[in-house]
Amino acid sequence: MPLVTYTVLRLLLLAAAIGVGYAAGLRSWLLLLVAIVVAFAVSYLVLARQKDAAALWLAERAERRRSGDEGLGKVIDEDAAAEDSAFGTDGER
Repeated sequence: MPLVTYTVLRLLLLAAAIGVGYAAGLRSWLLLLVAIVVAFAVSYLVLARQKDAAALWLAERAERRRSGDEGLGKVIDEDAAAEDSAFGTDGER
């Protein structure tokens, strides 16, 4: 899954930025703030391909859910149809 790959790479960048900041002598909240900004900037520049792949994967997944190819809605519809055919109600009340 591209989303997991992208997330793990961003977390690794954050951990690396924290390590470099700690080695440089930063401590406390300043270390975290600088590491977040640096990791954001580096991931924006370096992980563009992974970000695009994750966004495409999410868009395709959302489209599949909207079209009913997967998800709870399809299962509910199938169960309702099976129940209607078993009791002969055809969806009428």
